Amino acid sequence: MDERTFDRSGQHASVIGLGTWQLGADWGDVDDKQALTILEAAAESGVTFFDTADVYGDGRSEQTIASFLSGRPDLHVLVATKMGRRVEQIPENYVLDNFRAWNDRSRRNLGVDRVDLVQLHCPPTPVYSTDEVFDALDTLVAEERIAAYGVSVETCAQALTAIARPNVASVQIILNPFRMKPLREVLPAARAAGVGVIARVPLASGLLSGRYTKDTVFPENDHRTFNRHGESFDQGETFSGVDYTTGVEAAAEFAAFAPEGYTPAQLALRWIVRQPGVTTVIPGARSPEQARANAHAARLPELPEQTLTAIDDLYERRIKNQVEGRW
Repeated sequence: MDERTFDRSGQHASVIGLGTWQLGADWGDVDDKQALTILEAAAESGVTFFDTADVYGDGRSEQTIASFLSGRPDLHVLVATKMGRRVEQIPENYVLDNFRAWNDRSRRNLGVDRVDLVQLHCPPTPVYSTDEVFDALDTLVAEERIAAYGVSVETCAQALTAIARPNVASVQIILNPFRMKPLREVLPAARAAGVGVIARVPLASGLLSGRYTKDTVFPENDHRTFNRHGESFDQGETFSGVDYTTGVEAAAEFAAFAPEGYTPAQLALRWIVRQPGVTTVIPGARSPEQARANAHAARLPELPEQTLTAIDDLYERRIKNQVEGRW
């Protein structure tokens, strides 16, 4: 699989990576054996970028990645984790002592002395404008606790603030055919600055797979049940912030655009990969088959112009007004 570079850090990632929130929690149950088979399928399909966080299963996702990689010393995988969501979300908690403690825990979970890439995990907006926060992250690099750092954001405005920071290596942002606003400002700014873009929630929490209907029932421990209206964290993380009924209807239209040889999910991933400025996209997977199919999207033919036009039109008609004012 093709790899792209985080220019500021010199690190490389496969254009399609693997998001591992599903392997920790909040997407229903995935047992340890199944989680390891998903990681194996992704790696065997050419994936060289795993994204995780210290709160995914309270460290379970990080530990699962460590268990898998310890048995595969032949693999060269860039592992990115995130920190900051294990405490009350106030700017005062984003300080060096806490960073060191959170980093110590992640390094133990991942079984490494230095973490490849650490991202602030969608912190309060003032954090992105606080010099001391980024001085503290620079200290973690100087102490060789981390190789590089980035941010995960909810809004385009947060992304642009972070990109202006000289040592931010990456910005992780929601980007998919139901969330196009980053295309206009964030991606061009990131390209100009040499900042990598990690596209998350690429399938709009599964909507863009075309598998769900208005009658689909998700498990109680799935965020698509308990966070549908932003009850537990930012609503934009669930179905990209799109109303579920609207999303299901729009997803049915989207599925009809898939060219021969594509699944709807692969169409969404291939659309993201082709956007200038995207470094890697991180779909999750709940089975080895999903992990392989996601990775295969990088090898599919270029999308026809009429397909791209249809996707743009669908967004303008059905989705834009629901999401652009908030994120």
